[in-house]
Amino acid sequence: MKESAEKQVYVIGHRNPDTDSICSAIAYTDLKQQITGENYLACRAGRVNEETQYVLDRFGVDAPKYLVTVRQEVRDMEINRTPGIKSDESIKHAWDLMQRQNTRSVPVLSEGQLEGIISITDIAQSYMDDCDSQVLSDARTKYRSIAETLNGVTICGDPERIFEKGKVTIATSSPDLMEEFIEEDDLVILGNRYETHFCAIELGASCLVMCQGTEPTKTIRKLASERKCTIISTPYDTFTVARLINQSIPVRYFMTAEQLLTFQLTDPVEEVQEIMSQNRFHNFPVIDKKGMYAGLVSRRRLLNMDKKQVILVDHNETTQAIDGIEQADVLEIIDHHRLGGFETMGPVYFRNQPVGCTATIITQMYEEAGIQPSPAIAGLLTCAIISDTLMFRSPTCTAVDQATCEKLAKLANIDIQELAAAMFQAGSSLQNKTPEEICFQDFKKFSIEETEFGVGQINSMNDAELQEIKKTAEPYLDTILEKQNLNMVFLMLTNIIESRTELLCRGAGSRELVIESFSLAEDVDALQLDGVVSRKKQLIPSLAETLRQ
Repeated sequence: MKESAEKQVYVIGHRNPDTDSICSAIAYTDLKQQITGENYLACRAGRVNEETQYVLDRFGVDAPKYLVTVRQEVRDMEINRTPGIKSDESIKHAWDLMQRQNTRSVPVLSEGQLEGIISITDIAQSYMDDCDSQVLSDARTKYRSIAETLNGVTICGDPERIFEKGKVTIATSSPDLMEEFIEEDDLVILGNRYETHFCAIELGASCLVMCQGTEPTKTIRKLASERKCTIISTPYDTFTVARLINQSIPVRYFMTAEQLLTFQLTDPVEEVQEIMSQNRFHNFPVIDKKGMYAGLVSRRRLLNMDKKQVILVDHNETTQAIDGIEQADVLEIIDHHRLGGFETMGPVYFRNQPVGCTATIITQMYEEAGIQPSPAIAGLLTCAIISDTLMFRSPTCTAVDQATCEKLAKLANIDIQELAAAMFQAGSSLQNKTPEEICFQDFKKFSIEETEFGVGQINSMNDAELQEIKKTAEPYLDTILEKQNLNMVFLMLTNIIESRTELLCRGAGSRELVIESFSLAEDVDALQLDGVVSRKKQLIPSLAETLRQ
């Protein structure tokens, strides 16, 4: 059985997602599914911050699926779910399974874990090698496997016993001559002559294989039982038995068990492709994160792979996008930010409007489609606009944003003032937050004039709370600078009510950059930016202009 990943379109916001990024992904997924009836999945590229979690909980909506990357992974390939066999199964059993599954390799498993691989090449090698007559006993072959391989039946003896000593020999001569070559514990292939049966048992044979459907007499059965000699009857003639019997050897004797080349479901396809090109194998085992066998993949499966299909919301810059976006098939971009030089392989539907929130655009798209969002979706969209416009105080906020928010609030039956206060309180709460979580709950990276910098923002309606956040977060900025390999890092502590921001910074030239960009006195203790509440429309443009000069 061959399986591949279910085809679906991922709707996803930027890394370190904010409320607009999460809520817009959920709402646009809902809209696309209603319009097309196709499979869309809301996703996120980072953890859900406290403000957004409050919003999701309030409206009873689950957080979008967390997606680490949209790179093509092994799990996205067509995986051949070839069932495995046990190491004591015969080569013939492995061959039959290969024919049924139309594959060139079969995994050898023990309780779901990979022990080895048996391939057509291994089986061919077993025929071409100059094997001696003791190969069956050297391989510790079960009598059950011998009987199955020869399409025979076990007349007497335990079929689960192992042929572990002696050689394979053919008795076609008289009993007198048999004494010269049959030894104790041998497996003897013979015909229907009673005297050869008797002689072989007397000489200590451990197993008799009687050809052409021959069955032993009662006397021979009794004697064989007393001497613990297994008797197998097969419909095949002597020549056919001699030709087929080596197929009963257990696969463990010829399988590849050392230095197995395996892939995990999460391995990137580009790395897999490179490894495949350097190895002669036709199939490669895949294991899951628990080490359990998941299937086989082959080189030709790479040719049938489709890129992951993605819709981006609330961003259009590669630096802010989920890992692997350059390998994905971007279908649409819905955004309200500056153009960030995002490149795609083909044409896309790109909607970018100068409004304060992506949720405003998506609400317009609901209206254009003649679809009214459910109260829960309307509530999420309301919260997104409140968050991104700082309850209409941000300079990015337009009359369209406010009118849209008020319309959505009526659909969701909520009070904007009460909801905003609860949201901002949840977002600025220090309870159980690490410095890393505080700094990264709304953090974006930018690249301007070869300067790489990151900007985080914390919004609050309480100045005392912002000062507590400052004590916790400021020492961690040096760590961010180093771990993120940035030239500069900034953290905006924004008082929504008073419409001002205290800007914390680290990195060579960062303080000087802020002072020059906002015409501050060089000897100021704190970088207080009155009237600055928007990262997108106030802080970034000012810093960018200074850097370009």
